[in-house]
This record gives sequence, structure tokens and C-alpha cells, in this order.
Amino acid sequence: MHYVAWQLSKKGWNVMPTTRNAKGSDLYCSNDAETIIFGVQSKGLSKRGPVGLGSNLTALRSDWWIITINAKSEDPTCFIMTRQEVIDLCFHSDPAKSRAGIQSYWLQPKAYDQPQFRDAWHRLGGPTR
Repeated sequence: MHYVAWQLSKKGWNVMPTTRNAKGSDLYCSNDAETIIFGVQSKGLSKRGPVGLGSNLTALRSDWWIITINAKSEDPTCFIMTRQEVIDLCFHSDPAKSRAGIQSYWLQPKAYDQPQFRDAWHRLGGPTR
């Protein structure tokens, strides 16, 4: 999360982290005039792996999702996605559990590790847009 906040700040955004384990966004970003404000869900992974999304996709609130792999290394990689892209590309884990009323959604590495998302900070636009 701090790496993502640093990257966003370098690009001119004002970034405010939320309290630990708060529901919803991990970061809120705005331009200086506060005419552009958006939330970011930051997921940091020590290696390339699936991202758990919980049991209710309608509960996903953040406008932007940034998945960071190799988060504890000297060379992390970020994947910048919209909430809708996360929803469109996720999968339901276990049909047997689903029939039992237990739902679990995941975003697999092959879904987020795509060239159009990799370090695609330009997708957020700039604070003067």
C-alpha cells in the first residue's frame, strides 16, 4: 500500500491512506482542487498469486484496484485495473461450495498479469485532467 501511495504521489496525486482494515478503499486520491477524487484498493503480494475478492462482488467499492506483486522486493510490479475489470475477469472458486451457499471469488494471476495492466499508471490519468 505504501509503495502504491508513493507511486501515486510521484504522479502528482494527493494520497491519503485509510485506517488499517477499513472497509472499502485503502487509499483516497485527489487533485489539488479536489475536483477529482477516487478510491484505490491496494493488494500487495509477495509473489505472483491469486487475489481473494471475498464472497460478494457488489461489495467491491474502490474505483481502481492496484495489485502489486513482489511487494517486498527491490522491483515490485503493479497492475492497475478498474473495479469493473476486476469483476469481469474474476472467477468463482468452487461450484460445490457455491451450491452449499459458500461463495468465494478470486482474481487469478493470468487475469491481472496482462500487458495493458502492467505498470499502467497512465490509466489513472493525471491530476490536471
